[in-house]
Amino acid sequence: MTQTRRILLAVAIIAAIVVVVVGVDALRRSTPTPPSAAGEPALVPGSIPVYVNARLVGGFQPTDLERLEKVSFVEPAEGKTQEGWLLRDVLLLYVERTALTRDTVITVSSSSREKSAQVTWAQADNPENWVMFDLSNRGTLKLVSVMEGLDTRDDWVQDTDKIEVQTP
Repeated sequence: MTQTRRILLAVAIIAAIVVVVVGVDALRRSTPTPPSAAGEPALVPGSIPVYVNARLVGGFQPTDLERLEKVSFVEPAEGKTQEGWLLRDVLLLYVERTALTRDTVITVSSSSREKSAQVTWAQADNPENWVMFDLSNRGTLKLVSVMEGLDTRDDWVQDTDKIEVQTP
């Protein structure tokens, strides 16, 4: 076997491997992601899950929120602007407004910080409370607000990784 034939054979083998890898990848991408257990939606890694009455109804990433209207307020302690998306707008992407009552309890938590905050739908739906998600410097979401009990940096829930909605 000549040197030229060996080179051509090696190039053909490499090309065949590339075609197989690209084909398998294209096939995997075209197959829809099956729902997880009990018909719940599958989450993209890094998504923040939203649960309603302990049932997973969806999940989002900070980049998914770009289609929502941004709002902002200046927090009084340091005079810094907090800009982001209202919690109520995020919830309404996954939960019908009719399913939410004034007494619905919303828990936003961070497992890495072992911290959580609870607000009612009435509080989250009140625009004067500014209950919203803001992007941290690391690109994670933090729950901020001007309402009592969630109005200082110590009260905020940074690195949010779960939202739970409990309807009465």
